[in-house]
Amino acid sequence: MTAIAESGTTPRQATRPPSDNRRRVRKYTADQVPIGSVLLRMFTGLVVVAVFLLPYLIMFFGSVKTKAEIRSVDPTYFPTEWHWENYVTMWSTPETPLAQNVISTLVISLCATLLVLAVALPAAYYTARFRFRGRLVFLFLVIVTQMIQPAVLTSGLFREFIAIGILDTWAAMILVNAAFNLSFATWIMHSFFAAIPREVDEAAQIDGAGTFAVLTKINLPLVWPGIVTAVIFTFVASWNEFAASLVLLTTPGNQPLSVALTKFVGQYETSWHYVFGVSIVAIVPVIILFMAIEKRLVGGLVAGSVK
Repeated sequence: MTAIAESGTTPRQATRPPSDNRRRVRKYTADQVPIGSVLLRMFTGLVVVAVFLLPYLIMFFGSVKTKAEIRSVDPTYFPTEWHWENYVTMWSTPETPLAQNVISTLVISLCATLLVLAVALPAAYYTARFRFRGRLVFLFLVIVTQMIQPAVLTSGLFREFIAIGILDTWAAMILVNAAFNLSFATWIMHSFFAAIPREVDEAAQIDGAGTFAVLTKINLPLVWPGIVTAVIFTFVASWNEFAASLVLLTTPGNQPLSVALTKFVGQYETSWHYVFGVSIVAIVPVIILFMAIEKRLVGGLVAGSVK
């Protein structure tokens, strides 16, 4: 009795069985997962992969067919003969200098991405870290520009670039792509900078770091997923841009692949095997880029969902 009194429990409490009202969570190990669940997940994954890959497979098979086989009354998915020479002859078509188009696309996309990064990075950092008059209005105007498409302003941009003297140049498209992707990059990096506690900056400043050092050595490593997300979306948007390039770039060699692709589509006849081949060439660099930074891209997209 003395021991029970000292422990603060009564005999009735001491002999009470554990409560069964608690929710029991059944945990499975790797070798205890039901085989039905595994098969269902595998089947679902295969269906999703097939849905996404089937258009690309059809496009690839079409790129190694002849024009007559593609336009056949009774077409087949697989080519009867594999014409790999299509990937050679499409580069030598007189109406479309594809090699120059690839270079133009790379230069425009890379330069536009670098320009967006150079402007959006300090803008996002300053708006996230400092309070100034008109800050909310500035952020509102930044997001409003995302609602406007380049095709709407094509005529105005055409007259403006004529006045400046940069019409039908890479510089024109670099400025257009950078301007219309700047707001997205600024907003997404602004949210990442705002999520960093101010005490981090204050601790670095106490140690003698200046504003530039705090930005480059302290904040940039912490917002790297956001930077990667902004870079990939800007690059892909610049790579796929079509409407403004069609109007502002008239020289075939200066045009990107998105515009060069239309040269194989005629009024009375379309070289579908070349259309498919150029499309495959156009998506390869983007796929390689996604594969290279996929982990950081996913981290940037889901960051901030858990606090």
